[in-house]
Order: sequence, then structure tokens, then C-alpha cells
Amino acid sequence: MQRDSRVNGASNAPRGMLEFWADPNSPYHKDIFATKTVLVLFYASNWRSVLPRKTLQDMGMNNIWDLEGGYTAWKAASLHIKKGG
Repeated sequence: MQRDSRVNGASNAPRGMLEFWADPNSPYHKDIFATKTVLVLFYASNWRSVLPRKTLQDMGMNNIWDLEGGYTAWKAASLHIKKGG
């Protein structure tokens, strides 16, 4: 599915793969999760990123936040987005 826009610089992490990508012992591990930089999780609407954030924090990651209001709030606030998917 082609999106009409997205947050500039955002990376897509499918919910079903999040724990695998974050686990450094997983063969699916992604380097973006091995950073000390703050990572902000968000979905289209509010609240959906709360459980993935908690899961990653329970896995020992203390640099995880979630975006209140989700992408919908980000876009409504006219913050930086990139047109197209």
C-alpha cells in the first residue's frame, strides 16, 4: 500500500518483527536498535505504540519513547513530513 506521506527520516518496523529486530541475538536483528539514540515509536493513531514501547523497555532498551497522538497528530500539527511512501 502506498502512503500519501511519512515522517522525514522515519524507519518502518513492522509490529510482528519488532522484538526480533531489537534482539541482538536474533538472526533478524537490525542495527538501528543497537543505538543509544532515542527511538520514537508511532502508528497512525494514538495509543498503539504504548505496548511495543513497553515491550522494548522490558527487553532492556531505555531509549524508547512513543509519540502521543501518533502520526495523525504529527501531521495535524504540520510537522515535517515527506510526501509519498
